[in-house]
Amino acid sequence: MAIFSKTCEYAIRAVLYVAHKTTTGNKVGIKDIAAGIDSPELYLAKILQDLSRKGLISSVKGPNGGFYINELSLSRPLSDIVEAVDGNGLFVGCALGLKQCSEVNPCPLHHQFKAIRDQIHAVLRTNTIGKFNEELVNGLLSLKK
Repeated sequence: MAIFSKTCEYAIRAVLYVAHKTTTGNKVGIKDIAAGIDSPELYLAKILQDLSRKGLISSVKGPNGGFYINELSLSRPLSDIVEAVDGNGLFVGCALGLKQCSEVNPCPLHHQFKAIRDQIHAVLRTNTIGKFNEELVNGLLSLKK
């Protein structure tokens, strides 16, 4: 079972891959990113363009172009990626999709789901894009299925 949409999964994996591959000042192309995270290239290109417009990654066009992560983006939490792609529904939404669910008018799963939702949000807020580079460099983490 996935917590994130497929688009969000690819976005997180792509941003982490780009961060990993560009820490030395290089840029990485869409073909390399798609192969590196096992993603369809055209679908990933749209995701990366959107992330670039939203300032989560940077890109340069041309023969020496590609995607890269700057220092400011390395310090951003993973929750920024999730919110840029899927919005904040994972962090504030109802488990049953009810619009009127709240503390005052809870659905049957509200209290249990809220605790889980808050934990997920805390994990994604406290882990930055840059935090994973060392583990990726050392081969302790994987971005492919």
